[in-house]
This record gives sequence, C-alpha cells and structure tokens, in this order.
Amino acid sequence: MAHLFADPTFWVAVAFVVAIAIVARPLSRMALAGLDDRRRRIADELEEARRLREEAQALLAAQERRQREASREAEAILAQAGEEADRLAKQAAEELERQVERRRQQAEERIAQAEADAMRELRAATAELALKAARKLLGDKLDEARQARLVDQAIDNIGQHLH
Repeated sequence: MAHLFADPTFWVAVAFVVAIAIVARPLSRMALAGLDDRRRRIADELEEARRLREEAQALLAAQERRQREASREAEAILAQAGEEADRLAKQAAEELERQVERRRQQAEERIAQAEADAMRELRAATAELALKAARKLLGDKLDEARQARLVDQAIDNIGQHLH
C-alpha cells in the first residue's frame, strides 16, 4: 500500500474524488433546489388543473341540468300545443256539425214549405178544374135538382181527396 501513496495517479484520483465531493455537494443542493422548485411548479400546475377540472365538471353539470330543464320545458310546450290543437280540432268539428245540422234543417224546412205550396196549388187547380167541369156538365145536361146533387157529391169528394 505504500507504493499506492507514492503513485501520482492515486493522488490525482483522490484529488478528483475530493474535488467532485466538494463540487458535488453544492451542485446536488442546487440540483435538489431546482428539482424542488420544479416539483412545486408541477404540484401547483396539478392543483390548478384539478381546480379547472372541478370547475369544468361544475359547468358541465349546470349545463346538463339546464339542458334537461329545457327538454322538459319543450316537452311541456309540445304537450300543451298538442292539447290545444286537439281542442281546436274538436271545436272546429263541433262547429261544422252544428252548421251542417242547421243547413239540413233549413233545407228540410224549405222542402216542406215547397211541398205545402205545391199541394195548395194542386188543390186549388184541382178544385177549379172540378168546378169548371161540374159547371159545364151541370149547365149542359142536367136539370137543377140533379146539378145540386152532383155539386154536393163533388164537394164531399174534394174534401176526402184533400185530406
């Protein structure tokens, strides 16, 4: 081992190790300080990212809640519109039915009036024709007693035909 102490390479190696030890300690402190700073920055960034994530989740939840409310509101509006459309359709159908019934009644009344007018005209024309025929027959061929009997019979027959 004595020859080891006499060897200049040994002392260069020892000097190198001592130099490294002297330099390594402050360098390691600086490196550790730099690493600590970097760790703090990363931790701060992670904390900021976590906070931003929580805010984003809160915003997402609020947006989803608003979307659900809007969907419910839209469904309620659609349901109300459907009910209103059904009510209006029913109301229109009822009004149409009332109008059709009113016009049908008016048409029936007009038909009944026209029938009554036609029957009156027919009765009047029949009575007039019967009177003319009776006068002619009575005037031409019958004596007065027989004419009176035929007039009475014609009057009776007209009453039966009119009812």
